[in-house]
Amino acid sequence: MIITKTPYRMSFFGGGTDVPQFFNENGGSVISTTFDKYSYVNVRHMPPFHSYLSELVYNKIERVNDVDAIVHPSIREAMKYLDMHKIRLTYEGDLPARTGLGTSSTFAVGMLNAFYALKGIYVGKRKLAEDAIYLERELCKENGGWQDQIAAAYGGLNRIDFKDNKFTVKPIIMDQNRKKSLNNRLLLFYTGISRFSSDVQKDTMSNFEDKSFQLKEMLTLVDEAEKLLGDINSDINEFGRLLNYTWQLKRQTGSKISSSNIDDLYKKGLDAGALGGKLLGAGGGGFLLFYCEPDKQESLCKALDELMLVPFNFENDGTQVIYYEPVQYNPRKDFDYLLNK
Repeated sequence: MIITKTPYRMSFFGGGTDVPQFFNENGGSVISTTFDKYSYVNVRHMPPFHSYLSELVYNKIERVNDVDAIVHPSIREAMKYLDMHKIRLTYEGDLPARTGLGTSSTFAVGMLNAFYALKGIYVGKRKLAEDAIYLERELCKENGGWQDQIAAAYGGLNRIDFKDNKFTVKPIIMDQNRKKSLNNRLLLFYTGISRFSSDVQKDTMSNFEDKSFQLKEMLTLVDEAEKLLGDINSDINEFGRLLNYTWQLKRQTGSKISSSNIDDLYKKGLDAGALGGKLLGAGGGGFLLFYCEPDKQESLCKALDELMLVPFNFENDGTQVIYYEPVQYNPRKDFDYLLNK
């Protein structure tokens, strides 16, 4: 049995510039962090006592005798890609899917990590990120960028740069007390609205040229935010104002990014004292992140009391194998062992 634990991510700046159609021409960069809410993937060889060869448990249960019969596209294509057969896979997540936290990519990274471990192969974080990108963007033909897979694999607060179909990961260097102060000023609220990221991304990626100004401006904010975080003498509250600006830019990049309901919630947050915030992920629903000074947080929570507040802390580990005990069933060999015991 193999169990992997892979963190979800929240993206602060540069979202949308991690799409190859944009970054191969203009360059791309994002600043994001992972935090202490996780996807758990449990994989083992299927015991040979059933009428089916593989069992897959997520929000549905699939029992199949042929990999091609698997409905879940990511599981099906990953099993074909790594030649996996006769397995039992179960998935559990701390937070709901389709909510702007990169949940599908987090699952993909954790699943690939578990598959490699079951085969007795160690792979590094770069390989897991690259394989997850290939799985989702090429094999599953899903729209979207590259940042989610990389963030889930590497973990931590990072700047990720994109160019020429390649990426580099650079940890954000900042004073630890300042980092804790940032964490304490970020509040995460669940809107209860779910959506398919790929659908929102498809709308956003149409007529890319028409959105180039907003995307290029969002790209400049990555440099500004990195400098702000690393400068212990600068006002950390400027981070909230930058979040507000990047959200206003992002709203202009697609008709499905926001909605009247999301806009009303966001205005309530600002009126209650938040300095800025954004809807996480591709847009359309999911989680609202606000930057709010400690003395205004009670007011903010009261203003958004219809939403669920989700406490969190930054994490640094990325995807991990937290349990490793592979067992391969071989009935003939096991029977011979019992006879000779």
